[in-house]
Amino acid sequence: MCADSAVLLPKLREPDESEAVRFGTHGLSYARLASVAGEVAARVGGAKRVAVWADAAPENCAALVGALCAGAAVVPLNPKLGERELEHIVTDSEPELVLGATGFSAPSALSHVPVFEVSVEVAGRELPEEPASDSDALIVYTSGTTGMPKGVVLSRKAIRSNLDAVARAWEWTATDVLVHALPLFHVHGLILGLLGPLRVGGTLRHLVRFEPAGVADQLAGSGTMLFGVPTMYRRLADDAERDPDIARALGRARLLVSGSAALPAVEHRRIARLTGQRVVERYGMSETIMNCGVRASGDRRPGYVGTPFGGVELILVDDSGSRITVSDDETVGEILVSGPNLFREYLNRPEDTRAAFTDGWFRTGDMATRAPDGYIRIVGRRATDMIGSGGFRVGAGEVENVLLEHEAVSEVAVTGEYDPDLGQRIVAWVVPGRAEVSERELVEHVVGLLSSHKRPREVRFVRELPRNELGKIQKGKLDREWGALHAFAG
Repeated sequence: MCADSAVLLPKLREPDESEAVRFGTHGLSYARLASVAGEVAARVGGAKRVAVWADAAPENCAALVGALCAGAAVVPLNPKLGERELEHIVTDSEPELVLGATGFSAPSALSHVPVFEVSVEVAGRELPEEPASDSDALIVYTSGTTGMPKGVVLSRKAIRSNLDAVARAWEWTATDVLVHALPLFHVHGLILGLLGPLRVGGTLRHLVRFEPAGVADQLAGSGTMLFGVPTMYRRLADDAERDPDIARALGRARLLVSGSAALPAVEHRRIARLTGQRVVERYGMSETIMNCGVRASGDRRPGYVGTPFGGVELILVDDSGSRITVSDDETVGEILVSGPNLFREYLNRPEDTRAAFTDGWFRTGDMATRAPDGYIRIVGRRATDMIGSGGFRVGAGEVENVLLEHEAVSEVAVTGEYDPDLGQRIVAWVVPGRAEVSERELVEHVVGLLSSHKRPREVRFVRELPRNELGKIQKGKLDREWGALHAFAG
């Protein structure tokens, strides 16, 4: 796959004038990126950990690459973090230096950390020798949905092996031009979306801000691949229905890839109808990078994330921890993962690290089924998406997909709430679309397509659903108080 598989970013060692990255209208060739990264690496020196203010900009891209080339563990910082979360991450990771673009003004949580402002106009220096193969590369902080964010420590080896496996599965080469507008402080946008194209020697076109017209412009030109999240694909489909040029541009892409959350089946079908393209889904998380995905030449069917990537072992276990051996696409189990893609540890949390593993297998907390051909179908998170109602186990995702098939439903989240008779009752939080719809109509819609025990016992109409930066619905915030504040007036 790469000229030297032990080198994280081989083309930077022998750079040319081909374009490496472009953020909006500002691009860097491989030669310029290597030069600026060399200057950054010299400034980083022997620092053990370095924070990078992860705005989507060429300077911050060079900062990330330079710190990696220096051998530091990089802590990408979300520029939109609140003061308390930022202070927690800085205190927890103890960076010796923070890197930002020229003019960067550090917030108070970073006031005690030396700042190095990165300019892409500097003459630059040669890159230092490649760091140790298994040294720490990134400390990516989780979204903190079940407490304060945890620092996930990822090694260079984990990133290298996983990116190579993904590249093989997607036939990803130096001729590809990747288009996306994902943030650079999560695995999706940072590892897959930035380090991925640089590892294969290709090009990244980062839009800085997501706009369907901007995506279409890139794909109508030299763009060959698009990475996005479901909310982005929904906006693309909405605009493609109004503008045939956007539909044609999407149809030109070699791969449309969706991740970070499940893409509803209704959106799969809509995009296929409008563009002639079927979206590729994949499944990953901070602790494992990418676990499985539909191959470029594989069957791109709605609701499935394909088979494990090369080197990744994936099993399903029942509530007792016993391995599920049937592949009937019905039996639900928790996903456990093993392989070189796994994280090293949660920073400063040895007990949490130990608790996350069972006999060397990482417990993802995600629930899924396996089809006879090995395709994995995610049905939800154990903590928030598996609902025990009336003696049955119901996957929230299955109910959500059916509700989204109703023309009056724009967005939906399904949760379980305590019920003295049922254990949990199924509650649907619905953002209505253009047509008027009643609670009874939606319940009957579900009963007509699924077993009656999977029907919502209550439908709450709201103006919007709470989401994080990647568009994932934050179900932990959905309670009666939140619903009252965001109730749909009709």
